Amino acid sequence: MQTVNIHNAKTNLSRLVDQAAKGEPFIIAKAGKPLVKVVPVDQPASPVRRVGFMVGQFSIPDDFDRMGEKEIEKLFGDSA
Repeated sequence: MQTVNIHNAKTNLSRLVDQAAKGEPFIIAKAGKPLVKVVPVDQPASPVRRVGFMVGQFSIPDDFDRMGEKEIEKLFGDSA
């Protein structure tokens, strides 16, 4: 594992972070004494979205937007 001093880490931070992200962690030291270890963050796996996985499993009636219309009118009154 590579050890770099603070000044070198500041100068080459972008390159060092890219290397760490690719699985090459490094240690930042001050006056030769290790201070921190930079390692890649494990990214959580994003859930797989399967579009259309239930195609053909059910159907929507043509009068879907009018279903229960009479019952709703009875509950709320026929003010139309």
